[in-house]
Amino acid sequence: MKQPDLESLTVTDLVERFAALAVEDDKAEQKDEIAKRNRIRSQIFAVNRELKSRPGDQRRALLPLYVHPNMGVRLLAAKCTLAVAPGEARRMIESIAASNWFPHAGDAGMCLYMLDEGIFVPR
Repeated sequence: MKQPDLESLTVTDLVERFAALAVEDDKAEQKDEIAKRNRIRSQIFAVNRELKSRPGDQRRALLPLYVHPNMGVRLLAAKCTLAVAPGEARRMIESIAASNWFPHAGDAGMCLYMLDEGIFVPR
């Protein structure tokens, strides 16, 4: 996927890009393609940073992804919105952890542990 100039994209375009990348990330994870997943994650985090840098911190625009059919998309969206919607994001992460749908449930459980222990502080 060619990397566009994120600054030129609308918030809606950024959310769509985030979702598309998160789906690709999930596919790479299922195939154990670590290098590919690392490249995709880098792009996902760049989109997240761009949303955060927009006036008013536009990461809340990721909240509609909580109903995305792909659990990996929901988990990444929840993690990226912890700072702007902590209650909703935590509930989403808790529901994924409780699903026992691995590997996402394990990732969600670890996220909750790190939040509770103060190891991970959303910004």
